[in-house]
Amino acid sequence: MNRKESKGFVQLEWVCPNCDGRNPGSVKTCQSCGAPQPDNVQFRRAADEKVITDEKSIAAAKAGADIHCGFCGTRNPATATTCSQCGGDLKEGKARQAGQLLQAAPAQPKVVTCTNCGAENPGTERTCAQCGSPLPRAAAPVQASAAQRPVQAQAPAITTTNAPKKKTNWLLFGGIGAALLFCCIAVVLMFMIPSKTVQGTVTNVYWQTSVPVQEIQAVNHTNESSAPSDAYNVSCRDESQEVCEDKTVDQGNGYAEVITECHTETTTSCDYTVDEWKTIQTYTLEGNDFSPVYDSPTLFSNQRTGSSSEIFTVYFNTETGELTYKPGSLTDFQQFSIGSVWTIKLNALGGVVSVGR
Repeated sequence: MNRKESKGFVQLEWVCPNCDGRNPGSVKTCQSCGAPQPDNVQFRRAADEKVITDEKSIAAAKAGADIHCGFCGTRNPATATTCSQCGGDLKEGKARQAGQLLQAAPAQPKVVTCTNCGAENPGTERTCAQCGSPLPRAAAPVQASAAQRPVQAQAPAITTTNAPKKKTNWLLFGGIGAALLFCCIAVVLMFMIPSKTVQGTVTNVYWQTSVPVQEIQAVNHTNESSAPSDAYNVSCRDESQEVCEDKTVDQGNGYAEVITECHTETTTSCDYTVDEWKTIQTYTLEGNDFSPVYDSPTLFSNQRTGSSSEIFTVYFNTETGELTYKPGSLTDFQQFSIGSVWTIKLNALGGVVSVGR
């Protein structure tokens, strides 16, 4: 079951589309140019947001979404019945949208340079201290509706802000990509591409076969999400933990409520024992002919043989010394009769790439 707890209200801000000035959410007309806030201009979280303690501001935050007059567009508080600008009946007005989940504001730089006069101002200021012009703002984050489930847990609304997004250094990535491509080509050239051809005479052959013997053994498993049907000594337990995240919800009136939502996540962990086949010994045979044989070990009632395997090796005498080659099958291995001559292709490191007539 979800548990919700209000941590209080924070004041938002909005950006004037007329002059780009940043304004406190409670202010209904732009402090820089005097233009009213249009109904399509959304609120956003401020970089320096703090929980409000003023009783009047808290009451305004709880009042509900503001209403834009249907006649003149002026923004009025939810408690108003007539427009403060033109006196029109607000029943014909449009309530602001509320309930959106707001992402943390982009972190403001420590110093902001005024685009009008060039004066440096603290990053938290909205207007230039020297000329009064609106200061440049960080890009606003994309908002999510309340119905949308957040992909990632939000950072705490009061104590943290998102770090500024760094510019992608495409030149650096391009250089790294080119270096990796060069390394891959170099590896292919050294190991896969033949660079030299020599003649080799078969001087010897060798084979080795392996037969594993397996036995049923009790194997313990711990901290698994479930136990299989053939398990025994099963012990399962539920482990619960409370997971919480802060959500900042737009109230539609220049304020947002910070709500902590918590829910309990339960996971099951099981310890159990199952009987499994385990290799207890491997029997090997070897020889220097073309007829490999496999051992036939004596088995007890709770034992079996696993999948057998084999290794084939051919030895060549060449002008550069002895070389070895490992055929992939018995049929290939049996072609290399003693004294036969083969063409051997080598890579840049002297390793055998292929062998042919």
